[in-house]
Amino acid sequence: MFTPGFGYDRAITIFSPDGRLFQVEYALEAVKRGTTAVGVRCPEGVVLAVEKRIVPLQESVEKIFIIDDHIGTAIAGLTSDARILVAEARLQAQLNKLNYDTPIPVEILTKKIGDLKQLYTQHAGVRPFGVSLLIAGVDEYGPHLYVTDPSGTYWGYKATAIGAGASSAMEVLEKEYKDDLNIDSAILLALKSLKKAMGSEFDSKKVEVAVALMKTKRFEKLSPEEVEKYLQKLSE
Repeated sequence: MFTPGFGYDRAITIFSPDGRLFQVEYALEAVKRGTTAVGVRCPEGVVLAVEKRIVPLQESVEKIFIIDDHIGTAIAGLTSDARILVAEARLQAQLNKLNYDTPIPVEILTKKIGDLKQLYTQHAGVRPFGVSLLIAGVDEYGPHLYVTDPSGTYWGYKATAIGAGASSAMEVLEKEYKDDLNIDSAILLALKSLKKAMGSEFDSKKVEVAVALMKTKRFEKLSPEEVEKYLQKLSE
């Protein structure tokens, strides 16, 4: 039996007297310490842009993951936790193809990942996933951008940011987002907001960009050369 005011932050299954689950809040703090990720939706598709923190001698960092041909995700928080969720998302996408012979709708996949996250907020012996996912994709209903947080909640957005620099990136997005952006303008806006979040650390080696296009129904990462071209446009 926990004494009043003690122990509520040590167990996921116990609410504090004021209705808080501290372990979930701690997981949210892990997300806030993660690298910044930005998503922008427009009629032509969805853009994801992420910050990559590369340490000396490190060969590669992956912050954007392809889930299926038409869906991908960017992460903020614990990469190890994200890999488990990405693997589950890929499994669900393939199961949908086997069962229904059709690509999984973006919101259905997002809900399944949210359900798994929520499950880890109500059982003893586990902890919440310390990661938020920006899920971007296109399907028969159009382009979609969703965010899932460690509690299992998910929301749809026109444009948003997660991670350490989210508040700075959101200042740019809220000021400059327009409903009629084309895909090139959406990429430039995502990079501009990411630049605001990263400050002096912003350069082509520390940025990764991916797009999901309605025209092709595919989610693809941009090559470093393509990213560099957009950065040159941004500097102009």
